[in-house]
Amino acid sequence: MEGVTLIPFQKGYFEEEGALDRFVERCDAVIHLAGMNRGQDQEVLKINTGLAEKLVSSLEHTHHKPHVIISSTTHETRGTSYGESKKKARKIMSKWAQRSGAPFTGLIIPNVYGPFCKPFYNSVVATFCHQLTHGEEPKIIVDQPIGLLYVGELVQRIHEVIRSKQEADELPIPATREIKVSELLSKLTGFKETYLEEGVIPDLADPFDLSLFNTFRSYIDPSHYPVPYKLNTDERGALFEVVRSLNQGQAFYSSTKPSVERGNHYHRRKVERFSIIKGKALVQMRRIGSEEIVKYKLDGEDPSYVDIPILYTHNLINTGDDELHMLFWSSELYNPDDPDTFYEKVEEEIR
Repeated sequence: MEGVTLIPFQKGYFEEEGALDRFVERCDAVIHLAGMNRGQDQEVLKINTGLAEKLVSSLEHTHHKPHVIISSTTHETRGTSYGESKKKARKIMSKWAQRSGAPFTGLIIPNVYGPFCKPFYNSVVATFCHQLTHGEEPKIIVDQPIGLLYVGELVQRIHEVIRSKQEADELPIPATREIKVSELLSKLTGFKETYLEEGVIPDLADPFDLSLFNTFRSYIDPSHYPVPYKLNTDERGALFEVVRSLNQGQAFYSSTKPSVERGNHYHRRKVERFSIIKGKALVQMRRIGSEEIVKYKLDGEDPSYVDIPILYTHNLINTGDDELHMLFWSSELYNPDDPDTFYEKVEEEIR
């Protein structure tokens, strides 16, 4: 993000002598998101307060006073061991800030959802998405309203706090959508029926639906692709539908010469479809932060498509001897001032 340089952090810094000191000394702001969500009550309390205490010890040892931003939860007031542990961790950091005169912000965060979240842990969205994309039947335990915040919105809010140097012992981050669990499940089930079963892109005009759909897509097994088109042929030739969508968007065509590579970028919100028309192609994808590369071989003799998940850097290579012809569809019109396109190589050397 603009104006922010990320200092790499490893979990082992909490245990390696001197590593946490060296890390905090390099930081103008420290965002403390680490913690345990589930476990025995005493273990959750010990882990979450212990991490805060280790961070305070390192800050005091180095005499460094960065802006510390710690995440807590709306569960602070619900009487759970997790909520109590996060509240105590926040207070530990707040007291250090008061003693040292350092800037401090305690974020009170609602239910966060987004791509790749661990199912059956602390997100009903993640659990429902996993179940619906893996042939399982979701169950509603308590049908109550829940406040949801997309992880991208949370990151943007944290960025604003860093840039503005906003200080507060308790800074509530409001949910951007309140929805009953049954309504949430209905939306996600609709994605399964419309997208996975019928091959239709749902209506994504509502930003919440777009974020929820991109979250849903992140749980689809890569083996789902490529999806073959229904090819209609007669004496005149052949015809197939490239995209059926309840959403607006933009389609474009490209030709690529033999051995030429395109792409090596990722998107944070766009739904994007690659459709082969003629020739042979290799589509490669790698999730940001992962080393595993997913590869799809496409052939115009058997027209098919691959939909690119968000946060997967991807490329396209003409592997044939002739010119490659592709059609692309994106869920939004291209905006040069906000292209939602970020460069990162899929792999350094194509083999």
